[in-house]
Amino acid sequence: MNGNYTGSGGQPVGGGRTTSIEELSAGQKDALRHAVAGIVAETESYLPEGYQVGSELATASGATATVAVDPPAGHPVTAGYSPDPDELDGGLDAETQREVAQGLAASAVLQVMNAVGDGITPTGR
Repeated sequence: MNGNYTGSGGQPVGGGRTTSIEELSAGQKDALRHAVAGIVAETESYLPEGYQVGSELATASGATATVAVDPPAGHPVTAGYSPDPDELDGGLDAETQREVAQGLAASAVLQVMNAVGDGITPTGR
């Protein structure tokens, strides 16, 4: 994964046709913001304190959202989310959102484990 989670096949999750965010209706924009906020919240729920989770909506290369996790050690991890406008009209798949959140959380924890290595002394047993 190289520190980045993009879903199966190496494509941004959703992988839809390129659509400018300006081409989306107000309802579609709200649905995209809501889906991204859900991914951020669910990702945060899997991680302890010290991990920073954020998102950004991009307009340069279509309606794409990026969710990123900056772990306390190691490299940040990101996931792109590019749904088709039709998906926005019908509601976004909760399972896809959950998969993205779990993948991001797992990748962020792996970054910390790789950065720290085996040199941690357990504090309790």
